[in-house]
Amino acid sequence: MLTLTLHRPEALNALNTALLGELADILDQSAQDDRIAAVVITGSQRAFAAGADIKEMATLDAVGVLQDPRVGYWKRISQFPKPIIAAVNGFALGGGCELAMHADILIAGHQAQFGQPEINLGIIPGAGGTQRLLRAVGKSTAMQMVLTGEPISAQRAYEAGLISEITQAELTLERAQSIARTIARKAPLAVQQAKDVLLKALDMDLATGLQYERKAFTLLAATQDRNEGIQAFMEKRQPLYKGC
Repeated sequence: MLTLTLHRPEALNALNTALLGELADILDQSAQDDRIAAVVITGSQRAFAAGADIKEMATLDAVGVLQDPRVGYWKRISQFPKPIIAAVNGFALGGGCELAMHADILIAGHQAQFGQPEINLGIIPGAGGTQRLLRAVGKSTAMQMVLTGEPISAQRAYEAGLISEITQAELTLERAQSIARTIARKAPLAVQQAKDVLLKALDMDLATGLQYERKAFTLLAATQDRNEGIQAFMEKRQPLYKGC
C-alpha cells in the first residue's frame, strides 16, 4: 500500500501542473512496483483539493488550453491499473472533486464537501467532471451541481452514490488505509481484472459486459493464484498469492 498526501497548504491543495505531473509520475512508477497493491490519496483536514490553480489557469488562452500538459496527466491518472482509494476531508471542489472521482473507492469525513464550481468562472469541468459525476450521482443531481456550482455535503454525496462511506474526519485516512490493506491481501491479478471489468461496465451494454466479464474470469482460471486461493480455502488457511 502507498499513501500519497497532497500538500499545497498555502493554496488548499489546488491542483497546479507541477502537482498533477508529480502525481501522474508516482502512479506510473507504482503501477510497475509489485510491492504496491493499492494507493490511497488524501489531502488535509481542511481540504482534499479545492480545485485547479486559478492563478495558473488565468495565464492560459484558448491555444494554451489545447496544449495544456495537464490533459495528459489526467489521462495517465485515469489509466492507473491498481485500486485507488480517496480519503477526502474538507473541500473537494472542481479539479479536487474530479481527482476524487478518479479513485475507485471514496471515503469521506463527515464535514467533506463535493462540488464542481467551474460555472462560476464562466467555464465547465474539464477533467471528467461532467462525465464521471453524471455516472456517479445521476442526471438531476449532476445537473444541479454543475449548473449552480453549489457543493453537496458528505451525507448527500453518500445518498447519491458518489462516496461509499462517511467517517469521522480524524478517522478518514485510517479507514481508507484499512481498505487498501484488505485489498492488498487479495490476488493481485484478480484485483486488477476486477477493477478493469467494473470500469468497462460503464461503457458497455449488459450483454457485452457479461462477455467481457466471462473472458476475464476464464483468464484468471489459468493462474496459479486461482489454484492457491481454492486450495487455501479447502485447507482453511490464508492464501499466499504470488501475482501469477
